[in-house]
Amino acid sequence: MSDYLMQTYGRQPLAFTHGQGVWLYDGDGGKYLDALAGVAVNGLGHAHPRLARALCEQAGRLIHTSNIYRIPEQELLAERLCTLSGLSRAFFCNSGAEANEAAIKIARLHGHNRGVENPAIVVMEKSFHGRTMATLSATGNRKVQAGFEPLVTGFVRVPFGDAEAVEMLAGHHKNIVAVLVEPYQGEGGVQIPEAGYLAELRRVCDAQGWLLMLDEVQTGIGRTGAWFAFQHAGILPDVMTLAKGLGSGVPIGACLARGVAAETLTPGKHGSTFGGGPLACVAALTTLAVMEDDGLLANAAELGAFIRQDLSERLAGLEGVKDIRGQGLMVGIELDRPCAELVSRALAEKLLINVTADNVVRLLPPLVMGREEASLLTERLAGLIRAFLG
Repeated sequence: MSDYLMQTYGRQPLAFTHGQGVWLYDGDGGKYLDALAGVAVNGLGHAHPRLARALCEQAGRLIHTSNIYRIPEQELLAERLCTLSGLSRAFFCNSGAEANEAAIKIARLHGHNRGVENPAIVVMEKSFHGRTMATLSATGNRKVQAGFEPLVTGFVRVPFGDAEAVEMLAGHHKNIVAVLVEPYQGEGGVQIPEAGYLAELRRVCDAQGWLLMLDEVQTGIGRTGAWFAFQHAGILPDVMTLAKGLGSGVPIGACLARGVAAETLTPGKHGSTFGGGPLACVAALTTLAVMEDDGLLANAAELGAFIRQDLSERLAGLEGVKDIRGQGLMVGIELDRPCAELVSRALAEKLLINVTADNVVRLLPPLVMGREEASLLTERLAGLIRAFLG
């Protein structure tokens, strides 16, 4: 481990030299099955030839100019994302936290424009929206917030999955201007709300004149088997944030909006030096094109169902397994005890996984994973969980 790096990560004692598809390789020739995809980032897997070629070609032409000037690749990407989502305008940044910062600023400025002196945003327990001061304040995880007080005010918290609790706020909080929610919670333990939850939130927001803002940083770009998780619910948000899988490893974030939310930010109100540069936008455009051409949305839906079913069969009757849930290639296996040590145990078996919320094994495989690789994943993981629960 380097003495020159700030100790902000509990890193595994391993480095990778190269990858191919769903496989990563270390310096000793070890071959690892990647079921994490850089935490839902590498949807196209590793070293995808079409992406690598597009990046090399763009880097040979132009990497950065500035948002002082038009960026044609950014304009093409904005049009593509708006067409896919049904929203109308996009702002580009470099990460999910930055995208959520933009959404929070839209909500606050929208509130002030309506004459609300201290606008408030409804957020959820166990949520995760980032690690900047505003986004960690919006996050529903005390571990993320501890030590960074005073937190940013203006957030009202309710339980995730409880639309009635949101509706009840209307009579008690006159300053609410928006609801910020993940369609499915990732860091919170792959929490999937009951069907109709987003539709109910949409109804409440419409009735109260609030913005419905969806954090799709982890769920967006095909992860759940649709371009965006809200499409499973048949609703349309006012604001949506994206990042992670959008650039297949090249940093890029986006905040999309429609209606009044799309017109709220004006020149001088927000910006980003690197946001929406030519290289990152080409990465995103290529990612979207490959996903469409190769049918990766359908693959995510079908393979996710297979993984959940196969794990259910392999772990059937095993005491200690509380639930196996998910949507598309976003899968959580909840155990009845803390299981962080499974990460290192899996690493020893050449498998990359993650544990979140202390007791949920989280799988976020590349969207290019095939059935044979998925079977290998479930076989290895089921064996590890059985041995762990012993």
